[in-house]
Amino acid sequence: MTPRDDEDVTFVDEKGHETSADPETQFKAKEEESLDAATTHEVVRREAQKELDRSASALAWSGLAAGLAMGFSLVTEGVLRAHLPDAPWRMLVTKLGYAVGFLIVILGSQQLFTENTLEPMVPLLNKPTRDRFTKMLRLWGIVFLANVVGTLLFALFAAKTSAFDEELKAAFLAIGLEALEPTPGTIFLKAIVAGMIIALMVWMLPAAKTAHVWVIGLLAWLVGAASLSHVVVGSVETGYLMWRGAASVGEYLGHFLLPTLVGNTIGGVLLVAVINHNQVASDSA
Repeated sequence: MTPRDDEDVTFVDEKGHETSADPETQFKAKEEESLDAATTHEVVRREAQKELDRSASALAWSGLAAGLAMGFSLVTEGVLRAHLPDAPWRMLVTKLGYAVGFLIVILGSQQLFTENTLEPMVPLLNKPTRDRFTKMLRLWGIVFLANVVGTLLFALFAAKTSAFDEELKAAFLAIGLEALEPTPGTIFLKAIVAGMIIALMVWMLPAAKTAHVWVIGLLAWLVGAASLSHVVVGSVETGYLMWRGAASVGEYLGHFLLPTLVGNTIGGVLLVAVINHNQVASDSA
């Protein structure tokens, strides 16, 4: 039976809801709509499973490359700092350089520890098993150690060679001193917030489609501009101090690295992975 032109035609969408849109229009709308939480959760889970199944050597080399690449956050920020006037707005501009390492690492699919606080948790929360827990700890351990080695190698190169001029080295030193200035307790709290932001970045990327550069750049800039503590970027900054003799090994490890590691992990795991996972679990219950 063909409806008259003056009658409203009603269609049904894939969930059984009535709509005035024909199937072709519904398909186009579905293509344009944002990913829902369940779809994002599944994308992150699949990516995490691939990383959990990688060999130890592949993870280590990727983590080392990421640690080295994060040194370019220090370099870019140092260049901007050295060439801009000492004005109240300078930090808002120099911290654009903070995002460079993140862009290289994430777009280059390298292993970054704070990124991996979220991803491996998703398969574990989806189906908790001893094997998945062991694989997650293995991934965390390998990537973190490789990241730190990479950052220290870059910092050593920057401190002990003539690759960078003295003006830049002075900027690197000032950046490192600022990273080490807060108390360990304050660094820990700053690291929790930074861990949240970086893990949320990972959660947002599947829905960002062609806007990855903007998402990574904006959120990484926020971490830097808010003077938050990130264990990998900060390891380059404070490692540079250590190689220059401006900080001791104990200060590098106890004052910065340990509280930042714990804070970033808590921010990424408890406040993002668990909350976002429970959102999906509640919807599917």
